[in-house]
Amino acid sequence: MNLELPIIGITMGDPASIGPEIAVKALLNENTYSICKPLVVGDVGVFNNIIKRLNLDASVNAITRVADANFQFGVIDVYDLKNVDADQLKFGEISAMAGNASFAAVKKVIELAMAGEIDATVTGPINKKSINEAGHHFAGHTEIYAHYTGTKKYAMLLVEENLKVIHVSTHVSLRQACDLVI
Repeated sequence: MNLELPIIGITMGDPASIGPEIAVKALLNENTYSICKPLVVGDVGVFNNIIKRLNLDASVNAITRVADANFQFGVIDVYDLKNVDADQLKFGEISAMAGNASFAAVKKVIELAMAGEIDATVTGPINKKSINEAGHHFAGHTEIYAHYTGTKKYAMLLVEENLKVIHVSTHVSLRQACDLVI
């Protein structure tokens, strides 16, 4: 293992949706470990459940400190926030518990990055309605990042090889978006 690889904090996304499955399947690609040291932030129970339900060849290393991560292929390091009640989690349903869990994961990766414990972040898909039901009133990831990093002027940039797209507006009506272009 190359010790110089960046540590990437990956949020689980909404635990009642596809985010945890996407994270697990991405980390079951051995090439991922050749370009970074991945660290998932979320609830260990959610990941154990996904691995079991999908009969995947992986296990989880539950940690509460980045320093305890092993970054070993086949063993997914999960920074455990212990904030999902598996008995109450209903896949495909909006809930304050799921919204709070996904929000907490985003907030934690921001804190870890700001503290220099991780080098970059990747976010799993969230459900904005669930986050709002949990009392966190943000339009999306971009606004959460801006708030917790103290950034006043910000934009969302999407990059794919040679294509770069920056949004003129996010999370506004078409009328508002047109007004923002002028």
